[in-house]
Amino acid sequence: MSFQIGDKVIYPNHGLGVVEKVEEKTILGTTTGFFHLRIISNETTVLVPVANVDNVGLRRAITDEEVERLFGLLGDGNIDNHQNWKGRFKDNSDKMRTGSIYDMADVLKSLTFLAKSKSLSFREKRMLDRAKSLIVSEISEVMRLTVASIEDRVNEALERCFATKAAAPKQPPVKVAPAPPVAAPVAVPAPVAVAPKPLAAAPKPVAAPKAVAVSAKSAPKAVAKPTTLAKKVVAKAPAAKAVASKPKAVASKTVGKTVARKAVGKTASKSASRAVAKPARQARAS
Repeated sequence: MSFQIGDKVIYPNHGLGVVEKVEEKTILGTTTGFFHLRIISNETTVLVPVANVDNVGLRRAITDEEVERLFGLLGDGNIDNHQNWKGRFKDNSDKMRTGSIYDMADVLKSLTFLAKSKSLSFREKRMLDRAKSLIVSEISEVMRLTVASIEDRVNEALERCFATKAAAPKQPPVKVAPAPPVAAPVAVPAPVAVAPKPLAAAPKPVAAPKAVAVSAKSAPKAVAKPTTLAKKVVAKAPAAKAVASKPKAVASKTVGKTVARKAVGKTASKSASRAVAKPARQARAS
């Protein structure tokens, strides 16, 4: 937004000012244009960077049509009333920083209405006086009327606002149905961690026969063992034959004894027969 020399502008929290001149200044090697504003309420001069106009909230003064709209807003009976002091002060401070005359009107209504029922803190009293002073000074400059006459008109609008609010039927408090009781959550037993059964120990590996496990160098020794065993078997064979021949020797001895017995028997029988025959012969001879 650009302004010309002689324009009436509103600087937030400072009120109505007049653009005296526009000049460029070099600060720290940077050349920037500035508006020279003369604040009417205290005759001070404020330099506003041209590039920072929108950020600071610098605006033009309201028109005659907007003045009538403003008085209608002041007497409409709508009042923002915060019970919490901290929240109320924060909201009102934010509205004052915008520089909008309609936001300042909301602050003026709410704090004036609150002052009728309780005493304001020092900071809220100062904010109330500031909002009323800025509104009255801007309207008086636009309408070219005295500050006293504009202040009376503002007070009349505020009284009308409070009367409208008091006459408005009070809305009954909204009854909120109690929430149905929530069933207590059922305690779910925590899962019990079961330790896995230990696996059966793997069978111990069977040692391979030494003949298989030996290296290639010892292979000939392993092969030579059967030869040694064969020799032992052959050496033991004659003993087996000797053992086997013993029964034959025993058998021959037994046969010999039997033959001898038979021979003795035959000899005895022959002798007996001879002995018997001899007397018989003798008898015959006699």
